[in-house]
Amino acid sequence: MYIVAALYRFTRFDDPAALRPPLIDICRQAGVKGTLLLAHEGINGTIAGPREGIDAGLAHIRTLPGCADLEWKESTAEIAPFARLKVRLKREIVTLGQPDVDPLARVGHYVDPADWNELITSPDVAVIDTRNDYEVAIGTFEGAMDPGTESFREFPDWWAENRDRFAGKSIAMFCTGGIRCEKSTNYLLGQGLNKVYHLKGGILNYLEKVPEEQSLWRGACFVFDERVSVEHGLKPGPHRLCHACRRPLEPADTHRPEFEEGVSCHRCINQTTAEDKARFRQRQRQIRLAAARGQRHLGATPEG
Repeated sequence: MYIVAALYRFTRFDDPAALRPPLIDICRQAGVKGTLLLAHEGINGTIAGPREGIDAGLAHIRTLPGCADLEWKESTAEIAPFARLKVRLKREIVTLGQPDVDPLARVGHYVDPADWNELITSPDVAVIDTRNDYEVAIGTFEGAMDPGTESFREFPDWWAENRDRFAGKSIAMFCTGGIRCEKSTNYLLGQGLNKVYHLKGGILNYLEKVPEEQSLWRGACFVFDERVSVEHGLKPGPHRLCHACRRPLEPADTHRPEFEEGVSCHRCINQTTAEDKARFRQRQRQIRLAAARGQRHLGATPEG
């Protein structure tokens, strides 16, 4: 059983590059894999490994500037969710592309999962899903608005085009683990709104703490690892990944004529060239050969 830890922390790193080598060393020594992003604004990512390894990795992260009270969300996986460790330097740990946005200055009001249902069923509250369209497609909260964005950086433009629809409304926002809402709520506050709320710990926190019979969540929650999706209780969901377009697929989608393992699905079959598909088929052949040898090909993982 692997422990999966999803984490983020907005803090000031004067020299993120200097933090990278020791973080890599600690994680490798501890048998921890996954993806971590470092930027001047903080750290973000998901890691997986044995209990002792995750504890060692998190202990090191808590020694980084401003990370002593780091919070993270844990779940489990029977299959290793990541095939390798990546620690990357980025401009932003979650990309909104708005240089004036600063979650360290202020954010919206946090709402605990236990209080979320009451908030989002209030008639004067508009609920906005800040995730990407392919994430929303497999699950969201009942009554939530889908901006239809392909990336988080499209959110400001969507808001500019639609803000009049929310006149007189309080805004409640949510995302997978909470990090996107740190920025989106700060952005809306900067746009002059006052009543802005967000789900503390995100969907993952809600699915862990709110009993399914009381839940207003419908569907599964997309996660960026080998599990692809999780459901109530953070149990692995039914989805698999199209390794051509990185979008989640329902079990029935794999029986559609457009689906070819590792090459195409009904969403992307017309979005890639014949040369692309030939390259994907070669990659898939290498994956099958590695599996036959009892090995794992790096290209077989969602983060690859």
